[in-house]
Amino acid sequence: MPARPTKPPVSFGLDRLATPIGIALLITDAEGALRALDWEDYEHRMRELLRLHYGLVDLSDQPAPAAMRTALSDYFDGDLGQLSDIAWRIAGTPFQQKVWNALAQIPVGTTMSYGALAARIDTPKAIRAVGHANGSNPISVVLPCHRLIGADGSLVKYGGGLERKRWLLRHEGVAV
Repeated sequence: MPARPTKPPVSFGLDRLATPIGIALLITDAEGALRALDWEDYEHRMRELLRLHYGLVDLSDQPAPAAMRTALSDYFDGDLGQLSDIAWRIAGTPFQQKVWNALAQIPVGTTMSYGALAARIDTPKAIRAVGHANGSNPISVVLPCHRLIGADGSLVKYGGGLERKRWLLRHEGVAV
């Protein structure tokens, strides 16, 4: 039986950024676009998401673009408008991409329920699917999955842990 052709691994750069809530892992492509942002203590989860979205991935130590590092540092220092300046690129299913693009439209300092986001993307009955896509978001903070909350206002699920979610929301001025 002939061997299956294998795709070569996708190469990305890996950088680390100290933040008030832990070391952020920044995954960038050759053009300097952010492909993933996760936390050092959740590196295994991030690598699994990269594998699911891109197949075999090769990560090599490489500094993220200075402007990206500055924008993220400024955000964590309180200049909350900096995230929109970060270039990012995502893989994933068309539905996941729809959810992730919608996340980017949730204003700083606000929250939204999973159901409200499902309605916003014209799939009002897909609340669980929105939650699942949100949980597969590879670009934490920049695509602000932390701004999604339960219908009753409770903090529910965050890939980086609920304490980080609480910190991010308080940092953005949300009373939690």
